[in-house]
Amino acid sequence: MKRVLTLLAAAGPGIVVMLADTDVGSLVTAAQSGAKWGYSLLALQFLLIPVLFVVQELTARLGTATGKGHGTLILERYGRFWAWLSFGGLLLAGIGAIATEFSGIAGIGDLWGVPRLVSLGVPALLLLLIVLTGSYERVERISILVGLFELSFLLIAWRAHPDPQRIVRSLAHPPLGNSDYRVLVAANIGAVIMPWMIFFQQSAVADKGLKREQRRGARWDTLIGATVSQLVMGALLVAAAATLYGKGDKNGLQTVGDLAHAFTPALGPFFGQAVLGVGILSAAFVSLNVVSLALAWGFGDVTGQPHSLRKSPREAPVFYGIYALAVVGGAILVQLVRNLVALNVAVEVMNALLLPLALGLLVLLATRALPDRDRVRGGYALLVYAVAGLAILFGLIGGLDEIGLF
Repeated sequence: MKRVLTLLAAAGPGIVVMLADTDVGSLVTAAQSGAKWGYSLLALQFLLIPVLFVVQELTARLGTATGKGHGTLILERYGRFWAWLSFGGLLLAGIGAIATEFSGIAGIGDLWGVPRLVSLGVPALLLLLIVLTGSYERVERISILVGLFELSFLLIAWRAHPDPQRIVRSLAHPPLGNSDYRVLVAANIGAVIMPWMIFFQQSAVADKGLKREQRRGARWDTLIGATVSQLVMGALLVAAAATLYGKGDKNGLQTVGDLAHAFTPALGPFFGQAVLGVGILSAAFVSLNVVSLALAWGFGDVTGQPHSLRKSPREAPVFYGIYALAVVGGAILVQLVRNLVALNVAVEVMNALLLPLALGLLVLLATRALPDRDRVRGGYALLVYAVAGLAILFGLIGGLDEIGLF
């Protein structure tokens, strides 16, 4: 019983960051994968579970061993240049993610006839209220509760009635020679490994106060979250493959409105719009919170400003100010520039191109900057190098394909 309680006490950061991992851009990428290539990219979703676990486990290891955020460790170990460069990558990925999340929320609002001032303003206000008037524990609990609505995508996949035999046949011959296929491989890799995830989980582990003896629970937390994340991605891919592959314009799934309109004839208005909308809204809400907190924590790391959800806004004004700026600025940006939703897959490819910086520094910290008893070594170090190397390789190949340099 004591072991179970220890595991439960460590749960939270991994599950929250993985629920945020299935953000609007990731979901659109998964649906685009199914619509364009059927089930052939489904295996990748499940192959990415151990990749995602290995990467994020390193952040839990660093957080429990040092009690410090990711940017702080980079600053201490490698200096200001690399700390600010890493934060720059976080900022690029964060701006793209926030624009994508609010675009998804606005798209669902448009679908349901809700004015954008309301569809963008209400979630922004709720996020500010939750964080500015709460605590770390409350922010974590609310994020998990809202994120559980993402499981509605499993219902959508069931409703789509996928053909198991077609799934098996499609997995045997992936069209790796096709550059468009490789771009979506990169986009899917970029959709599950993002700089803001690394910054968020390590800072959340530190803010939650997890110690070395709770690392096993943090690992289980990460593994469960990684599995749920990829089940959700796989479910939407299956639904798109079962209902959209080989039908109509396969290049048209760039917005959540496109998804809803495409799914509705096969799934009906309830599953095609209502259930899909609830799932997307919950994913976007959790992702906005996580990305905005990652930016605030990351900025605090590299500047030395107080940055903790355990401090009040009066005690950490810069931290909460960066969070509020990210949320409010993102809502205003999407309100003013209506066509940002077309950037979904491009944002994920950009994440893939940022992998060398994000994963390179993470692996260096885990293998060189920790005390001997915490440091990644031996066979596990080889596994970490292999996973990071393959993720970077495939991400770069697809990303360079997308911009015409490969």
